[in-house]
Amino acid sequence: MQGVGYRAWTKRTAQSLGVSGWVRNLTDGRVEIHAEGHPEVLDKLAFACEEGPSFAKVQRVIIKEHPNCNLIEFDQVATVSPT
Repeated sequence: MQGVGYRAWTKRTAQSLGVSGWVRNLTDGRVEIHAEGHPEVLDKLAFACEEGPSFAKVQRVIIKEHPNCNLIEFDQVATVSPT
């Protein structure tokens, strides 16, 4: 989902909700988000990500739980390079 402003939209949305973490593109066109915050707020972010920005066509959102990294803010980070 590249070229529709999804990462920038995610960053703005997460910051408005007070979520910390990051968002990045994957080389296969998917977007990966690591988000930390109160469970209710994370649910709001996940719901918003199902819609995305106006030009996005979101096929699905997959949620996996991971330990928190105690991040302070939400950033847009570089695309993962192929290994």
